[in-house]
Amino acid sequence: MTDQSVSYLHRKLAMPPKPDVSEKRTAQILEAAREVFARKGFHKARMEDIAARANLSKGTLYLYFKNKDALITALLDRLFQSEMSDLRAIQQEDAPAAERLWRFMETITADVQGSWMGILPVVYEFLALIFRNPLVQKAFRQYLRTYIALSIPIIEDGIARGEFRPVDPQEAALALGALFEGTLLLWVYDPETVDVERHIRSGFQILLEGMRA
Repeated sequence: MTDQSVSYLHRKLAMPPKPDVSEKRTAQILEAAREVFARKGFHKARMEDIAARANLSKGTLYLYFKNKDALITALLDRLFQSEMSDLRAIQQEDAPAAERLWRFMETITADVQGSWMGILPVVYEFLALIFRNPLVQKAFRQYLRTYIALSIPIIEDGIARGEFRPVDPQEAALALGALFEGTLLLWVYDPETVDVERHIRSGFQILLEGMRA
């Protein structure tokens, strides 16, 4: 190897790794899509609107996502993954089961009021339109099963510790999940009547008290 080749190799090794432009651009597009969907709704939002909000050409946007369905599916997946990461950390904590379930509730409620609230009506609009789409079904099925898989061990641990009476862990996990989803759907129907945080908290308290030993 020549001195020139060695010098070039040293310069290459000393250079910091290039940032993942693709991941950064994807995040940029999804944030733009979230804002446009929240402002205009799923029907009225156009790919041109999203490209403009992301400061991209329409052609560049299509290199990443072929249509609005692909955009909102990716957006939901990103929100789900972030939420599940938080819940996994809580599930592994060494704390009373009731305390961990409360932290579950607080984490999900905070996510809903932060990342989710602006696009919830759009999510339900989207599902009503293409719920028969197998990709959408798969995404929501995976979300539900992951949530249950994280909740059941906490409930089982609470039963083993004597915190909870011997309820069916899966039925209890489904009831807690239905509380979240049902309250959010009611809020979409009538946001003036339903206070998401207050009603989730009160419903959760009632369910938890019913499980206590």
